[in-house]
Amino acid sequence: MKFRFTIGRKIGAGFGVLVFLTLIIFILTNITLFRSKHINDQIINLYAPSVAALEDLNQLMIRSKMLITNWVFIQSPDDNLNKDQLRTLIKDEYPEKIERISKLAANWEEEERLKIDSIFEKVSQLFEMHGEVMTQLNSFESYEDAMAVFMVRPMVEDGEIEYLTTEILDELGAVISSHKIKAESVSDQMVTSFDNLQLVVRVSGLILIIGGIIIAFLTVRSIVRPVQKLKVILLSLGKGIFPKGKIEQRNDEIGEMSNALQNLVAGLKRTTEFSKEVGAGNFGAKYEPLSNEDTLGHALLKMNDDLRELTTNLEDKVKERTIELHKKNEQITDSINYAKRIQGAIIPSIELVHSTFPDSFIIYKPKDIVSGDFPWIFRKDDTVFVAAVDCTGHGVPGAFMSLIGNFLLNEIVKEKKVDDPAEILNLLNKVLIKTLHQDTDSAETKDGMDIALCKISLQTNIVEYAGAFRPLIHMQNDKLSEIPGDNIFIGSNDFNLKKTEFTKHSIHINAGESIYIFSDGYADQFGGPKNKKFKVKQLQELLVNNQDLDMLKLGELLENKFEDWKGNGKQTDDVLMIGVRF
Repeated sequence: MKFRFTIGRKIGAGFGVLVFLTLIIFILTNITLFRSKHINDQIINLYAPSVAALEDLNQLMIRSKMLITNWVFIQSPDDNLNKDQLRTLIKDEYPEKIERISKLAANWEEEERLKIDSIFEKVSQLFEMHGEVMTQLNSFESYEDAMAVFMVRPMVEDGEIEYLTTEILDELGAVISSHKIKAESVSDQMVTSFDNLQLVVRVSGLILIIGGIIIAFLTVRSIVRPVQKLKVILLSLGKGIFPKGKIEQRNDEIGEMSNALQNLVAGLKRTTEFSKEVGAGNFGAKYEPLSNEDTLGHALLKMNDDLRELTTNLEDKVKERTIELHKKNEQITDSINYAKRIQGAIIPSIELVHSTFPDSFIIYKPKDIVSGDFPWIFRKDDTVFVAAVDCTGHGVPGAFMSLIGNFLLNEIVKEKKVDDPAEILNLLNKVLIKTLHQDTDSAETKDGMDIALCKISLQTNIVEYAGAFRPLIHMQNDKLSEIPGDNIFIGSNDFNLKKTEFTKHSIHINAGESIYIFSDGYADQFGGPKNKKFKVKQLQELLVNNQDLDMLKLGELLENKFEDWKGNGKQTDDVLMIGVRF
């Protein structure tokens, strides 16, 4: 059979030459780029970050020298801004620098790693000296101690601290210079690599141009013109425009492509119309595949049938599930609201509190519909028991625990007539452990409560107090004092505790003085500009700064401050606070 150099073979030969040349160029370019990438990765991921991190450490050491000098030679209180900056520098910033440099140093040479480790050791020694200075001059009054000043000033002024700081800065400067030199060396290598790449690209481009001219000269007469016509049609199809009229027929390979293109255009037109109908939801549209072997056509028909069935089923299921979820949501909400009414029945009313303590307030804000915190008040003659109780959990689980706690307190105080606050908590702890079956080491539950309990004599103004992880705050002449509770959890099954009995505290309250008991919900609320906890310290400052207000207005101020702090965020926990002024 005579060999026939068809158009397909001509194109194949021409492209074969181009592919061969391109492959050679690709290999050379890839080698050059790989080497350049490796060098660039060294600069970006090692040398540049190392220099930056070391310079940051250098600046940190300079700042530490300035701050410790100010600490010694400028008399200032302990909460001075410069002193806080030095503490932050030692506690937070320096460990971050160590961690960052240590990660980078893993890729350094052994000699450099040894140098930086030596620097870290000297910095640790330096900050230990700083600690000695900070301990000696730890308050505004300590500067009046001539002996303390005499001990620390020589350390800072031409002493051990200045000498060691200078030594560290010198060694850091040497390491930084070393890394800069290496970075410059690697940069020079990268420039050389890119120069080589430029040469490769130029030579490659010249080879491709010459090869392209030769191949174009050989194929232009028999291929270019008919292919141009097909190109115009394909470009129109690429823009979504179908050709008008029939495509010119030929008796060669280009003619075969023309026929295939003609069939493709017709099939695309039918497929487009059918897709529009399916997209519009007209699942009854008619469509005939090109043949029994037309995979796309039969797939479109099956997709049409599946979409029709799926749409019908989905609509029915969505309606059914919506109705079902709505009913269940109503049932759950009704149950929780009923639980709220039950819990509300055991909580003392505002009227009861104000009738006993006219100048008082209660802040009670459940996180959910029902609460795990609850106030408890019982009065017998001139003796009043007041408690702020914080049960484990919140919502429905916390509410169940609050019912148990309220029942047990009533049983112990009202029925058993136990009136000593410490003994009440001892008995409450024992009964709750037994009630919840937490009286063995293998008990699975860890439920219970924190509590602040006061016994107040209205006749003598003596307050007896006992607490489980909750304190009592006493305000006396704008001076705040805190009586801590015991670190014993009501309901705890930890039999290894050193202390298992609660402590009773007694204080005499004069007219105009006030006491406060509360759960941890107020202080633990997240919010503010940095979304942090409110904290007990800020709560104490509010109480001290607003003691001139009557208790009702103070309670309103505390509630408004809580809402402002929370902002648009979610409430973190149940909130309970009781304040009484005598």
